Amino acid sequence: MIRIAETAYGQLEGVICDGYTVFRGVPYAKAPTGELRWKLPQKPEPWQGVRKADTFGNIAMQRLPDGEQPWSVHFKKEFYDNPDFIPPMSEDCLFLNVWTPAENKEEKLPVAFWIHGGGFGGGYSSELEFDGEALAKKGVILVTINYRCGAFGFLAHPWLTAESERGISGNYGIFDQIAALEWVYENIAAFGGDPENITVFGQSAGCMSTQVLISTELTGSMIKKAILQSGVCTTDPYLMTPDLAQEEQYGARIVKITGAENLEELRRLPAEKIMAAKDQFDMELMHKIMTGEIDDGSDFLRVVPNVDGWLLKKNVREIFAEGTMKKIPYMAGCVEDDLGTTDEDRKKRDAGMLARCDKEWCLRQEEISNPPAFCYEFKHQLPTEDSAETAFHSAELWYTMGTLGRCWRPMKEEDYALSEAMVTAWTNFIKYGDPNGESENKDWRPCTAADPYVKVFE
Repeated sequence: MIRIAETAYGQLEGVICDGYTVFRGVPYAKAPTGELRWKLPQKPEPWQGVRKADTFGNIAMQRLPDGEQPWSVHFKKEFYDNPDFIPPMSEDCLFLNVWTPAENKEEKLPVAFWIHGGGFGGGYSSELEFDGEALAKKGVILVTINYRCGAFGFLAHPWLTAESERGISGNYGIFDQIAALEWVYENIAAFGGDPENITVFGQSAGCMSTQVLISTELTGSMIKKAILQSGVCTTDPYLMTPDLAQEEQYGARIVKITGAENLEELRRLPAEKIMAAKDQFDMELMHKIMTGEIDDGSDFLRVVPNVDGWLLKKNVREIFAEGTMKKIPYMAGCVEDDLGTTDEDRKKRDAGMLARCDKEWCLRQEEISNPPAFCYEFKHQLPTEDSAETAFHSAELWYTMGTLGRCWRPMKEEDYALSEAMVTAWTNFIKYGDPNGESENKDWRPCTAADPYVKVFE
């Protein structure tokens, strides 16, 4: 196994495990603190000697699910109830992790680049359900990344736009993702990875981020394949895709709540005060949506990626309609009880809105002469102490990452068999652009107009 990786910024010493090596807490950019708060990510500083990469890096500033709000009860128990998997929180959070099975750097293994979800307001790269062991043991390098979230990652404001050479603001979290992707493209060969075989994948806001990355010119040809899990946006307006002016209005309200009178004062504010202002903004927004004062068809997410004319020249729905996303292989899917699923959908065991978006995405690839895309739905009933639970938003992550052994649920033999099938399909796609791999048995057919096939996992 590779123990020392020679990157462009210095040597890293990983932790050798059973059949793979993990490099934790690798800095891919300077700490976005002080004067670098709300600035584009900067290249990391080189270091002397060998840097130990044995500890996960700080996570972005956020409100972790605490079980007090109705929405957070489920997620706290599921993913955030083990303090051993919750690193310190800091604005100094731009770290990534690499799991590699390579024996030496001369190998050229396929690379999976994972973007976590969390509504653009939270989440992190080393959550309990994320791990690279299962993928590494199938010959795939996994990279997971942190990026700035919430107001630190997506605040747009006229003050910030005015100081920018390009006249933009917001989108810092997406630029972090691009910086991490560039770091991987530049350095992954040192870990035995092939920079010309990178698959970007993500779930929820990570899926939405992936869609931005395959819709922008700024990622060039670095992305060779993509997997879109529970968040692809086609024709439904559930995801707010604001222009810069709209996002500046939201940012102006957040800044007004802080009481800052200029940009210098805003940059000096404690992180907690900025987070509190974002909390108040969210509460005000929710009230307006619930009372009908705002009724634009989108959900509660407002501090999100914006169309700034540089990262995005058009929003992702317009790019989908034009068919100008990257011409690469795709997988797209969701779970049975996903975002936007209605009671009527549940009666029919239909995933609803996101399932329609996934199929639209896949069929669009055929229309624009792109490689045929693969569609799926995860309908497995998750075991509980005394019954089973319908697959909820994020439920498939235990299975696609092969981390069932960390879950509180009493997983059974069929759960592990299903996870093995899904990890195999995901890694096959990452290797070959086809979840069937090199097998002659092509039981997962592409989703086409003549055969709109959807693979069901249950």
